[in-house]
Amino acid sequence: MDTKRRVVVTGMGVVSPVGNDLASFWDAVKNGRSGIGPVTRFDASRLEARIAGEVKDLDVSLWMDKKEARKMALFTQYAVSAAAQAWAQAGMDGASTPRDRIAIVVGNGIGGEEIHCESHAKMLESGPGRIPPMTIPLMIMNEAAGNIALRFQIKGPAYTQATACASGTDALGQALDMIRAGRCDVAIAGGTEGAITEFAIGGFCRIQALSTKRNDEPAKASRPFDKDRDGFVIAEGAGMMILESWEHAKARGAAILAEFAGYRASCDSYHLTAPDPEGSGGALAIRRAIEDAGLAPSDIQYYNAHGTSTPINDPTETLMVKRAFGDHAGKLKISSTKSVTGHMIAAAGAVEAIVCVQAIREGFCPPTINLDEPDPACDLDYVPNMGVALPVRAAASASLGFGGHNGCVVFRRAE
Repeated sequence: MDTKRRVVVTGMGVVSPVGNDLASFWDAVKNGRSGIGPVTRFDASRLEARIAGEVKDLDVSLWMDKKEARKMALFTQYAVSAAAQAWAQAGMDGASTPRDRIAIVVGNGIGGEEIHCESHAKMLESGPGRIPPMTIPLMIMNEAAGNIALRFQIKGPAYTQATACASGTDALGQALDMIRAGRCDVAIAGGTEGAITEFAIGGFCRIQALSTKRNDEPAKASRPFDKDRDGFVIAEGAGMMILESWEHAKARGAAILAEFAGYRASCDSYHLTAPDPEGSGGALAIRRAIEDAGLAPSDIQYYNAHGTSTPINDPTETLMVKRAFGDHAGKLKISSTKSVTGHMIAAAGAVEAIVCVQAIREGFCPPTINLDEPDPACDLDYVPNMGVALPVRAAASASLGFGGHNGCVVFRRAE
């Protein structure tokens, strides 16, 4: 007999290149408005890729004290802001949940990259005695989870998940497992990234991962599944959810947005940066996540693709989806919202999980923009350029990370 506790979503928050709250983010994604533009944080003239999905006009004072924000790297500011939005939507301020029954799991890939770069430059210029004292506390990856705990006085476990671009997805999955196991009743979970620096972009350029052909037309650079794609566009931001056991949410009268029904992960064990060309590892994670949700592949109406716009990922993911869904693959509505946001690295999976919940809530599958001439090897329905209204009962999202990490989450209508 299956005795797993049911887990639901009661709050969501977003900081992104297309909006710093759920409503503005979803409106841009739904209508296919790109958040990609020229890099403005620094002089990018030395780089091959000079475009990015930057967070714009974030007013951190809406979500935290400005003095506290100055003690945070960007990735932490984004995480706390998104978590505060989700906390507010879930009505957690009025909840009597013991703080030691709340957990935190935050995915991150690179930490406080801008702090690292700035402090390293000062050391090279003036010696190690001039490294700012707060360098280490600001740059280490776990500071996002630590600051969320401080903001809401959470006494339960606060973890950091690091599986590269799968981090946000895996963080949600780890939180799901904790609630199911009874180790907590509520979890604040998601992913965050703030790594738009000359060093990070230069590093990705060195492995030929980024789009370099469209510096003069940035809104067209991220084009998943298109024949003329040439790499991903780096982006930043955060996506956070409040997850609760069904019983806990019902007992406190919370509005349930969707049920978090399934999660599984796998590893390709193939290559440090490239996916298994057969797509078998990712397909395994998807199949097992759907099984974990108690569903069949044919029960899924919408799939949010990893869809990075790289030459290698997109045909591999197409094969992966076919392996996972079988004959149903051709009936799925699939989109890569990275075409709008760019690739938010560790935040991507969490933000794309939020898209899945919104697709269920609104009965709408957002588009893959810039899909003007589909790659013949990418022959599924990727909802090109215009979203589609469709009743969505269940949706899945998969993320693939350097190191061969694959994660998949499944959401369904709460009934």
